[in-house]
Amino acid sequence: MSTSEVITSAHAVGDKSERIVRYTLTERINHWISGITYVYCLMTGLAFWWPYTYWLAAVAGGGPTARFWHPWMGVIFTVSVFYMYKLWRNDMVVTDADRAWWKNVTYYIRNQDEKLPPIGRFNYGQKLFFWVMFYAAILLLLSGIILWIPEMIPWNLRWLRYLGIALHVAAALVSIGAFIIHVYMGTAMVRGGFSAMIRGQVSSRWARTHHRLWYEQVTRKAPPGK
Repeated sequence: MSTSEVITSAHAVGDKSERIVRYTLTERINHWISGITYVYCLMTGLAFWWPYTYWLAAVAGGGPTARFWHPWMGVIFTVSVFYMYKLWRNDMVVTDADRAWWKNVTYYIRNQDEKLPPIGRFNYGQKLFFWVMFYAAILLLLSGIILWIPEMIPWNLRWLRYLGIALHVAAALVSIGAFIIHVYMGTAMVRGGFSAMIRGQVSSRWARTHHRLWYEQVTRKAPPGK
């Protein structure tokens, strides 16, 4: 669904009940597919990587089951991330408003959002997380394929195996750090952010406080793209 369609539906709902559509059903389903598959890959990946976390494999169905499903869940995760890119690529472009917001990020940390410069649908931190996970997904996929079928790599190209291990671990650790911050921000830092990804709607007040430019856009108080 395009951004313009999201704006139109958001405006319609906002007129009737002061509720604004923040995420469409398609966006929410895709988000939770990526989240669930990532958590599964996170658990099983840690189980394979470190002996002290191997107990996570039992939670994920046992060692052989986890070994079978880990790469397939990784493929599903990557596909969902690519689809998320299709849905949100225009919304994730960093703008001057985002840079101004980032310069005043201390207000965000202090929960003083009313002092922050107005921003669009996503703030700078959300955009940064998106791009980190997007490129991490690409590296995890490419390195994961090497680790998935190592027997098909000729011995004279064995350096690809070592490179694959290094890239897979590095990309995984970076994405884990970003994921932890994302979960914390979405559940504890900004009240209403998590419920928006479940119900799909936010109040007009929430939208005005946290994403003023987006709110003005969807309620037609500013021209699209401003």
